Amino acid sequence: MGRRKLVVGNWKMNGLRAQLGEVEAIGRAAGEHPAVEVGLCVPATLIEPARAVAGAAFIGAQDCHGARSGAHTGCLSAEMVREAGAGWVIVGHSERRTDQHESSADVAAKALAAREAGLKVILCLGESLDTRDGGKALDFVLEQLARSLPEGAGADWLSIAYEPIWAIGTGRIPTMEQIEEMHGAIRGALREALGADAADGVRILYGGSVNAGNAADIFALPDVDGGLVGGASLKAESFAPIIAAAA
Repeated sequence: MGRRKLVVGNWKMNGLRAQLGEVEAIGRAAGEHPAVEVGLCVPATLIEPARAVAGAAFIGAQDCHGARSGAHTGCLSAEMVREAGAGWVIVGHSERRTDQHESSADVAAKALAAREAGLKVILCLGESLDTRDGGKALDFVLEQLARSLPEGAGADWLSIAYEPIWAIGTGRIPTMEQIEEMHGAIRGALREALGADAADGVRILYGGSVNAGNAADIFALPDVDGGLVGGASLKAESFAPIIAAAA
């Protein structure tokens, strides 16, 4: 099945209105490669102004709460994120799983809430270096997937991002063989959970020190349908070549 490549920038806790020019430039780069779906998941404070200048790129959020409303100080519901102008949301990023102690059950609830609010979801998975070195990476990630996968998951709204924690922002990446093995295993697990037709439409992204120098090789691997890109997505000059590599 042909799956359109998806390349998404995760700005994390970076970005003020002064950086909206970069959003606009990335939108222009996205317009030059219409075969690739391109987006930026920006801080909540930038969702509305970024959407106004993003051009061909979509704007997403970096998180949402699993409840529709309530006594959750400092949190944003999926409906709030949608109303602000986002069309997508990241859930389960390793930094939230680790720093905010989110469980896979929390992640599944957030994904379901996002779906009910009309958002598309990028669900993140990934192992630590100790887990990788202990030979347990596959088992860990597949269990994480099973526990995080929301009810009614479908290719029309769900994508998966595999991000080995030890490769995020470090400049290190797994070998091409390790990436291929993990993405193939995730695809197989999705087929068991969703059925072959639905699973084969779900895009699986790689994340973790993706840059202009390695993107083409990574995106050419079987079952790698694009990337979730961190630091390299903050500037158009470093993100545009990654978009071009996906094309």
